[in-house]
Amino acid sequence: MIIKNFKRLATSSQKKHALSIIESGLQAAMPDRVLRKIVHKDHILIGGKKISIKKYHRVFIIAIGKAADSMTRTLNSLTRVDGGIIVAPNQYSSIHLSKKFKTLRASHPIPDATSVQAAKTIIEFLANLKPTDFVIFLISGGASSLVTLPDGISLRDKQLATDILLKSGANIREINCVRKHLSKVKGGKLLDQLTSDAISLVMSDVPGDDLSAIASGITYFDSTTFWDAKRILMRYRLEKTIPKSAMQRIELGVKGVISETPKVSRIRNYVISSNKNCLDAMALHARHLGFSTRVALCISGNVNKTSVKITKMLSRRKNSCVIFGGETTVIIRGKGKGGRNQELVLHMLENLKKQNKKDVIVSVGTDGIDGNTDAAGAIAESDIPTQKMNRFLRNNDSYHFFKKYGGLIFTGPTHANLMDIGLILRR
Repeated sequence: MIIKNFKRLATSSQKKHALSIIESGLQAAMPDRVLRKIVHKDHILIGGKKISIKKYHRVFIIAIGKAADSMTRTLNSLTRVDGGIIVAPNQYSSIHLSKKFKTLRASHPIPDATSVQAAKTIIEFLANLKPTDFVIFLISGGASSLVTLPDGISLRDKQLATDILLKSGANIREINCVRKHLSKVKGGKLLDQLTSDAISLVMSDVPGDDLSAIASGITYFDSTTFWDAKRILMRYRLEKTIPKSAMQRIELGVKGVISETPKVSRIRNYVISSNKNCLDAMALHARHLGFSTRVALCISGNVNKTSVKITKMLSRRKNSCVIFGGETTVIIRGKGKGGRNQELVLHMLENLKKQNKKDVIVSVGTDGIDGNTDAAGAIAESDIPTQKMNRFLRNNDSYHFFKKYGGLIFTGPTHANLMDIGLILRR
């Protein structure tokens, strides 16, 4: 069971059903499910292509992201691997791996010196490979922070820029567009020293599964430009807030003084799993339980507006269910504790309160970490007391609302990351 406090939260049959549907989605996010379908003893079968492994002298893994260690463990059990590098978040507990792998811990969501060291270690490793070697990159969400090498700005300014972007309400594509244009490794630049064959297997944490945005396209290429980065900063009025060195670099890029990011991929990249994997499993389970089910794919945008769209999808009939997935955004104005999933549940509570129905709402991050909290998300019934809800929302303090009234969902880091999943259940 991934939800650690499942039994304590399942205080009614309706809550139990809701949590079991969420659990099925979390289980579907585990990387071993998909890797076992495509990786075989002597070959990888993907995208209609059969990639032979046995023809290479040595096979290495470079795994980066929240699922780096779990992906490596599975792949290592399925085929021949001679070694490699794993870069995972420093707050994650270790998954036991063979000593042939070098495991690095780095900072997330704000990069630090360990993130820079991880980038340099990977670059040095790739530079020493031979043409007869083969590299399997395993990429998952969180890689943008875990592997960082600022270009033209200091690490401190990169940290400030990242923090400002994360709090601005910008979506992940917009954030990563700016980050790519301040980096020596993002947008495919990491592969500058690669001389061997390679492939990249990617777990998507981006709506639409855009390879140039996932992990800031670290093994792909960049479909955005310096102009795009400047427009994003202007859209969120960050030109004077973001560090001066970052703005100057982007201006130089706009003028053509600095070369653009790579526009062609050096290796094949494949999205092997996405948020849809979770939603499909959830919808199947919900229908098995007897619920009339609708699915909302790729929710995105401001958490307040998104909550209205989702609640409008819910049928007024009994035994109905709306399942949703994607990634919303939150503008941080307060100093509270919370995350986009907990805030989304609060906003939906506010919307459903007017309908005088007893509904159950759940939203969680498949990585097990929601915002700046130790919770994955929250569950609530629509008849929960909400008199002081606005005060918690204004201060971005959804965590303490659910801590007071109950409903925080705990999983711990799941070693997976396929964005967020949630549902509304009407019995």
